[in-house]
Amino acid sequence: MQRSLVQRIATITASLALAYAAAPAVAAGSAAASAHPAFKVEVTGKGAPVILIPGLASSGEVWDGTVAHYCGNRQCHVVTLAGFAGVPAIEGPLLPAVEQQLSDYIAVNKFDHPIVIGHSLGGFLGMKLAADHPDQVGRLIIVDTLPALAAIQMPSITAPQMKEMAASMRARMESMDPESYRANQLKTLRTMITKQEDIDRAAGWGKLSDHATVINAMTEMMSEDLRTEVSRIKSPTLVLGAWYAYKDYGTKPMFEQMYKSQYQQLPNVKVELADTARHFIMYDDPAWMYDRIDNFLK
Repeated sequence: MQRSLVQRIATITASLALAYAAAPAVAAGSAAASAHPAFKVEVTGKGAPVILIPGLASSGEVWDGTVAHYCGNRQCHVVTLAGFAGVPAIEGPLLPAVEQQLSDYIAVNKFDHPIVIGHSLGGFLGMKLAADHPDQVGRLIIVDTLPALAAIQMPSITAPQMKEMAASMRARMESMDPESYRANQLKTLRTMITKQEDIDRAAGWGKLSDHATVINAMTEMMSEDLRTEVSRIKSPTLVLGAWYAYKDYGTKPMFEQMYKSQYQQLPNVKVELADTARHFIMYDDPAWMYDRIDNFLK
């Protein structure tokens, strides 16, 4: 893949974190639920459980359409992570806390292999949960994320190099003037979402997110490489990707190959890329997303 392409993808990923990091912080406070302070949960419907996890600085409301589509005969447990979209932040690393508390949530509620759906950072968390707790997760649906974001630029990257790259990104984010990146936030979101009303909604969640939590979560994700760890996943897995925002830098088959390469050690995985949707596939082409998920769940 051309260097200009991978650099563009990495730049947009970092820019989104920078934009959200520039948003006013929400002070840490008491958790929405003492049993799982790393996230709050909204429960809808009755039936077999489905856990939905949003992405960086996003609210669980990003799944509203998905809930409406699937939660007539299923019970949806929609998560919003601590520090995002107005939910009080917590102390310490967010991602391992979310993963462990989701595992505990599944156990306490006696869920029998719930479906897990995650977008972006949420998809990354879904992967970690399914890899580290393979007997707890049922079918896994990952919406536009990869096991190793840092490896987009350099597939052979080592763990020390990955941590160095993440540390450099953290330093850049922490040095930014928040006011300077309000325009950048909108510019970046326009590469990830098509409709202005959806862009405005996502930007609103970013403004309500705690900037330190956003920086830390992005750094944590950029520091990790799950390309080998996904081999432990027992769940049938569907990966839905987006490439259209990068059409000037490569072809759909090129992006399909990149996705499949990163997921090559995940057994029983199906990778599909939308034709025209951007990163927030649930907004840009919900009909395509529902059709692929419907077929996967049959």
